Amino acid sequence: MNIPYWHVDAFAGRPFAGNQAAVMVLDEWLPDAVLQAIGEENNFAETAFLVRDASDAADWELRWFTPQMEIRLCGHATLASGHVLLDPANGFGSTDRVTFRTRKAGILEVRRSDAGYEVALPTIATQASAWPEAVALLGAVPVEVWRSDDRYGIYLFDSEATVRGLDPDLRALGNLGDDQFICTAPGARTDVVSRVFVPGGGVDEDSVTGSAHAALTPFWAEKLGRNGFTAYQASARGGDLTCRLDGELAWLGGQCVTVVEGRFYLPG
Repeated sequence: MNIPYWHVDAFAGRPFAGNQAAVMVLDEWLPDAVLQAIGEENNFAETAFLVRDASDAADWELRWFTPQMEIRLCGHATLASGHVLLDPANGFGSTDRVTFRTRKAGILEVRRSDAGYEVALPTIATQASAWPEAVALLGAVPVEVWRSDDRYGIYLFDSEATVRGLDPDLRALGNLGDDQFICTAPGARTDVVSRVFVPGGGVDEDSVTGSAHAALTPFWAEKLGRNGFTAYQASARGGDLTCRLDGELAWLGGQCVTVVEGRFYLPG
């Protein structure tokens, strides 16, 4: 079996920046064990698998796999999938917007924008909380801790320099579960800066995390007193985003670059 394959750098205006995703278009769903094995083989933070949606609820079905597990929501691989499907050269017939039916995150949408693309993700609400076991492993003490029931945690620090200098105990954080540890502060060049650690999910530090910004968008909209702001994820690759709160949706904007296009050979 030869599966159409794209390697896309998402939330990036040039190759070798942003977050890498594999986008693979299937005729029908393969067994979950095969999807997981492909995700492990690709070894990106996420591989996005697409199948035409037969339910008419959306244009496509979409699932995401890390090298270790299937996850409930991934923003950058959704943006990458929209980039592939909205490129006329790829022949999928989409023009300015495309919708995706997911297993656990509802219907998602990617549309063209002046900056490239925007992806709409359901906002993730967090509540003021405490988790001293995790805080002790981050490498600095945050001024606030906010958490959600879905294992997203926001750790607010006083400066961008503090966030950039964090050296967390990743092995110990991973032992706490597959939480996202979203470390954030006011930015220097952008309104907001962040780093995101998910060692329990197989990603020690993510390059650019759409789902984390689905939590950061309502959090920072409240802090800043406005619905739109700019953000930078200060990973080794780095990535720029625009964030816009619209009701219960977080619209995340950015560019994408296709780095590799080809076929993934799956032995019969």
